[in-house]
Amino acid sequence: MNELDHLRRRFDGYEPDLLGARFRCAVLCPLVEQPDGLHLIFEVRANNLSQPGEVCFPGGRMEPGESITDCALRETFEELSIPPGEITLLGTPDFICNQSGFLLRPVLGLVSAAGFAAMKASPDEVAEVFTAPLSFFRDTPPQAWAYDLLPQISEDFPYEAVGIPRDYRWNRGRVDIPIWYWQGHAVWGMTARLVRDLIKEL
Repeated sequence: MNELDHLRRRFDGYEPDLLGARFRCAVLCPLVEQPDGLHLIFEVRANNLSQPGEVCFPGGRMEPGESITDCALRETFEELSIPPGEITLLGTPDFICNQSGFLLRPVLGLVSAAGFAAMKASPDEVAEVFTAPLSFFRDTPPQAWAYDLLPQISEDFPYEAVGIPRDYRWNRGRVDIPIWYWQGHAVWGMTARLVRDLIKEL
């Protein structure tokens, strides 16, 4: 096979992905109907996990060949015992490209009353489960924080060889960190960014 044939085979029907992505994760943003309106279901990460005690949505790393929705539903069942058949998928909102090199893909779903009643947290992964009204996030502005991403370039970078001056203005970045506080829980970081994107649609 020559180079051109190889390239044609490689990219025919190819679905573009994030260049250089280390891994991909999917989370379910689970809604449930309550007497006072729609609520979001949140988890608190177990102490034996990375980032213990943080508030998050159910989800995890995508397995090879797994779709976004399959991953989100599988992880939700593993973590909260909610059967996939008790979740009505509503769509896939915008995703987050994390600065450390992974994609976070959200899936929006409505959990049935039976699914909510069947919910049981896996102690290995989940320390606590709670819900918060969607109206709280809609009506309460989050605290706004941010941090800068600053380039650190080695002194021996070949400026002359690539044709740029030593005072070249490298691109910088900024990551915003919204924070909501709900009944003793801090909803922040990427989870809060997903929530903020969701309520913008309301």
